[in-house]
Amino acid sequence: MNRLRKIGVMLAGLLLVAATIDAGSARGRAHETKQWITEDDVQAEIEVGREVAARIIGTYTLYKNDELTRYVNLVGKSLARNANRPELMFTFGVLDTPEINAFAAPGGYVFITKGAIDVMNNEAELAGVLGHEIIHITQRHIVRELDIKATSKEASAGVGRLLGGSTDVVKVAFTKAVDQAVNILLERGYQKGDEFEADSLGTVLSASMNYDPRALSGYLDRIAKAKESETATLKKLHPGFEERTGRIQSTITKEGLEAGKYADWKIRFEKYAKRKG
Repeated sequence: MNRLRKIGVMLAGLLLVAATIDAGSARGRAHETKQWITEDDVQAEIEVGREVAARIIGTYTLYKNDELTRYVNLVGKSLARNANRPELMFTFGVLDTPEINAFAAPGGYVFITKGAIDVMNNEAELAGVLGHEIIHITQRHIVRELDIKATSKEASAGVGRLLGGSTDVVKVAFTKAVDQAVNILLERGYQKGDEFEADSLGTVLSASMNYDPRALSGYLDRIAKAKESETATLKKLHPGFEERTGRIQSTITKEGLEAGKYADWKIRFEKYAKRKG
């Protein structure tokens, strides 16, 4: 089996896990979220995101543990159902690498590394990280930066025009959009404002599901103290830890989240995420 076909099979398997968890739940339509996002825009976002997800899997490969994958999907999907993109079917995967990181591809594809899970203490921290990545998608950070949409004033632009197209111009334009998205995720990183928004709204999102809103900042504090080699990539892709944790605390105070009664679900996390194999 060649590499591209193998990646396609792996991505299809991940989608099957997600579809199984989603069975019986109704999916919304694009016009039920924001009227200025058309269904064609959403389809363009999903098509680009699917290719970006395949590139990420091709770079890292998926961690082969169905129980852990299902657990991460259950936590992630419970958060995603409370976000504002009901037209997307979110899919969550674990990447087989000790690197401490997480990625969000357009269209609902979220990945977290095994290395990141290994340094987490509880499910609230997992929810905090997944919530952060979900917000990158719901707020369309990459989509807006790259202007991924179904129509455009330029004949060769507008990813919707690329879907199903066969001309060289179409193929080059689609590949360029995917390349740029991958570069943002693996090399350049998001704009600072987008990262801060993901931290803030992700914290509110996880708290809405009764997860401790302090979990994400606690996790960031811990990995900031990890060995330089373990966090080199994370430091390259994100704003400073101290600034991020400070802003998260400001969000907690501003939103009145300190007064709530929250859980960390440590025992459940250890059962599914810390099990060997």
